[in-house]
Order: sequence, then C-alpha cells, then structure tokens
Amino acid sequence: MTATLLDDATQARVVAAYLKHHPEFLSEYPELAAKLTMPREQGPVSSLAIYQLHSLREKNAELERRLAELIEIAAENEQLMERVHALTVALLRANTMEVTARSVVAKLSADFHTEQVRLVLFGNEPLLPRADWLQQVAGPEALPEFADFLHQSEPVSGRLAADKLSRLFGPEATLVRSVAMMRLGDSGMLAIGSHDPDRFQPGMGTLFLKMISATITAALARSWDVY
Repeated sequence: MTATLLDDATQARVVAAYLKHHPEFLSEYPELAAKLTMPREQGPVSSLAIYQLHSLREKNAELERRLAELIEIAAENEQLMERVHALTVALLRANTMEVTARSVVAKLSADFHTEQVRLVLFGNEPLLPRADWLQQVAGPEALPEFADFLHQSEPVSGRLAADKLSRLFGPEATLVRSVAMMRLGDSGMLAIGSHDPDRFQPGMGTLFLKMISATITAALARSWDVY
C-alpha cells in the first residue's frame, strides 16, 4: 500500500509539472476541463472559468487594498513634508538664539502634535529663557545616561528607561510612553515625547527625523554665530 501511495504521489507531481509547462492543454481538451473540480475555501467550484474569475477577483481586491495603503502613506508623507517645510521657514526667519529655540518647540508642539518637547543645549547662554522645555548643560559629559546615543548621529525612537525619561522630562516623565531623540550636531540634542506608546517605535523610518535634526542643527549653528 505504501508503494502504491508513493507511486500515486509521484504520478500526481508528474501531471502537475506537465500542466505547468503546457498551460494550453485544457484548451485542447475542453471536455476534461469540464470534469475537473477546482479548489475553493468555501468548497469546490464546478468550472475552471469560474475558478479563474474568483481568483482574479481576489487578486484584484488585494491589489486595491495595497494601493489604498500606499495612497494613505503618500498622503501622510506629504503632510509631514509640509510641516518640515514650515519648520524650516520659521527657523530661517529667526534672528536670535532665543527666537530659534522658541520656534523649534512651538512648531514641533503645534504642527507635529507632540505632547512633550525637550531641547537640550550644550553651553551656557544667559539670554536663553528659563523654561521646562529647555535644558542647558556643560556638554555631552553632563549626560552620562545618553553617552551611547550621543556618540552616534542616527536618530532613535522607542521607549526609554525610567532614569532617561526623568532626566529629560522631569515631573512629566510618567506621562511619556514613547520618545524620538535626535542629536543636534555639537549644539545638543532634541527629544520628542508622546503619551502614545506606539507613536515612536524602534525600527521606524527616520528620514523625517533626520531632516528635522539637520534643519534645527543648522539654525542653532547660525544663531550661535550671531551671538
């Protein structure tokens, strides 16, 4: 019996291989196509034409779903580009370090709908405002919690350990569920916190974060030169 089963399986594979290489076979033997039973999740269908039509409709529905997803992603990216452009314009208009810092926080809070923004700058500039969103530290060595991050130039996103959240957000740290962080060249770092744990996730695309980082870094460097 085992030999018979193996022989049947081998013959089935031979037939399947032949049909794959001769797709016109059933058109030459229409009476055979009429007797075949085609598979379907809800049960067998009686006609090859109906089976093919059903398969085409399913593929078409899947393509439409993917197209809708791509259109949605494209629309979201277009909105992000417009917000990055608005941030760039605002920073171009800033003519002092204080205006630059305030513009960064205001634009990120309003246009990007972020709950928490923290700007950490290296150095000590007395003309900068005293505010919860701004921290001034001597340099990277004053932030040992972020030593690994500050040694790289890539933005990072996801959830942070409690000590890092506390260092950045102080009393508001318990509300922050996910964070995006960007190194601002030699000027400092920027952290954007969200109450949504899924807003910033590890592995998410960083293109727009890099654009924001580069724009703010250039604006801060120009403002320091003015000072």
